[in-house]
Amino acid sequence: MNKVLYTFFIILLTISCSFKPIDNYHGVAFLEKKQEALLINKSNKNDIIKILGSPSTKSILEDDLWFYIENRKSKSSLFKLGKEITLSSNVLVLEIDKKGILKNKKFYNIDDQNKLSFNKNKTSMSDKDSFVYGVISSLRQKIDSPKRKK
Repeated sequence: MNKVLYTFFIILLTISCSFKPIDNYHGVAFLEKKQEALLINKSNKNDIIKILGSPSTKSILEDDLWFYIENRKSKSSLFKLGKEITLSSNVLVLEIDKKGILKNKKFYNIDDQNKLSFNKNKTSMSDKDSFVYGVISSLRQKIDSPKRKK
């Protein structure tokens, strides 16, 4: 009876295990190939949406700056205990002029993103010069004014 249970358990484990890796996509799949179809000074907003879909995000400060993101992760081998590894991480930045024509495009892959450096300096701000301090101190003055005290 024990041999039957062990055999059944081993068969169940082998059936449920998948040897094919599982890829998780986030954003636009195959962004690098799709962005090649976009032509500077020829493609318009409708062409971009037709090829890539709606943008992952748009710039807050500038209306005509669109960002498309592709992130592809997969589970690593059994020996590494199934940790997620990043296969591709791509970002496409599209700049569109006021007429709706593609003015500029920049494509960043994972190697380009690793080369980016950030400024290590910190900005210091005195408490008395901050906007929040000014608002709170003016509220305090209004509350402490003699007209309010009755």
